[in-house]
Amino acid sequence: MLKLPTVCPSCDADLRVAKLQCLSCGTEVSGTYDLPPLMLLDREEQEFVLRFLENSGSLKEMANQMGKSYPTVRNKLDDLIAKLKQHQSGKT
Repeated sequence: MLKLPTVCPSCDADLRVAKLQCLSCGTEVSGTYDLPPLMLLDREEQEFVLRFLENSGSLKEMANQMGKSYPTVRNKLDDLIAKLKQHQSGKT
């Protein structure tokens, strides 16, 4: 599945959602909407978040499944938290 683009391929500016359409009846909603914060993560980061949720937040279990040390997985989570906070503070 393709990931929704979040950055303009021409100028690297952030993209916003401008139109939503119902595939059932064709109703359209127009406006300018921010993307949800998790959509701004790359695919690998999104998969990490999903795995975190699937493991009920157990970093120990994730480390076992990923074959990595607990501190490595903890650092990855800390990096994602910082990235999400940066996106949130950068909103206009």
